[in-house]
Amino acid sequence: MKRLLQLVAAASMMPAIASASILWKGDFETGNTSQWTRQQSVANSRLQIVTDVVRDGRYALKATVRQGDDPIGASGNRNELLYVTHETQGKEYYYKWSTLFPSSYPVHDSWQVITQWHQESCCGSPPLEFFVRGDQIHLRVGGDTAPVLWQTSIDKGNWHDFVLHVKWSSDKKAGFVELWHNGKHVLPKTYGANQFGKELNYLKMGLYRDDAIKPEASIFHDGFIMATSLEDVMPPAPKPVEEPTTPPAETPTTGGSTGDTTPSPPVVETPATTTPDLPSIPLPTPSGQTPTGTTTPISNNPNGLPEASDGASGGCSASGASGTLPFAAAALLLGAVALRRRRAPAPVPLVKR
Repeated sequence: MKRLLQLVAAASMMPAIASASILWKGDFETGNTSQWTRQQSVANSRLQIVTDVVRDGRYALKATVRQGDDPIGASGNRNELLYVTHETQGKEYYYKWSTLFPSSYPVHDSWQVITQWHQESCCGSPPLEFFVRGDQIHLRVGGDTAPVLWQTSIDKGNWHDFVLHVKWSSDKKAGFVELWHNGKHVLPKTYGANQFGKELNYLKMGLYRDDAIKPEASIFHDGFIMATSLEDVMPPAPKPVEEPTTPPAETPTTGGSTGDTTPSPPVVETPATTTPDLPSIPLPTPSGQTPTGTTTPISNNPNGLPEASDGASGGCSASGASGTLPFAAAALLLGAVALRRRRAPAPVPLVKR
């Protein structure tokens, strides 16, 4: 009984243990921005919690920027949320969030930062940032002089699901980043410094762009999670769809042993080859030609000539029947001679007297 109670107690603790690696959620499911440390915006309307464009749960963030929006008196225009995560040297975390660019999002050749981990000091490009230039999203680590590690289309109207794995360090041989995009592992562990000296980093999300960009722009963010385990931020893989296993229909056999399902080859019936009766020899008409009967179609004759419908072979036309007259006359003469010989009286023997 004691053992059973221990198992029940352990089972009741499993959900808490499973989620212990989630350190913070900024998924807006409170219906406001209270999960975040503070905001940098010119008005509350620039950072709205909405329910009509959502990736997870019931709420998402809509960040809007107009030319001239400068809430902190710095370069560029911005409206961003800020969370003081204080990533320190050697710490390793997983981050998950989703971003959507609406169909009206303006494409511009200048920079537009959508998510960044900024250093504590006030100025300069951040050590890790996701920014847009043209119609491409870029990931860059190490400041504005560092190369872009990954990029993809902004794909207007569709959600981008990001999972970012980072080990924070100013040592280029110790720090690294790793990225999954829409469930695909698009960037393996890539080493490099992602902190500036001993400065701590903090998270900023919204929209921050070059003040030369004139059109108003809005962007949507949702579902931010910070954790120490990949399992807590990576959506589970969809279960494979099992196709119904319908056994194939059995093909009836035309022969063979019982249970043989192999179909027999088709049987082609070939007419038996027999020697046709010889045709009767037509008697010559007064004009010296044989009578002309109906003919079969030309297509049945390989020589292209009509054939007699009485079944005679040879493919001769009616005009060729004159070739049978000598044979017929000879037959008649031979028959007459034979008849004459049979009818001639036997010679009377001479009697000697």
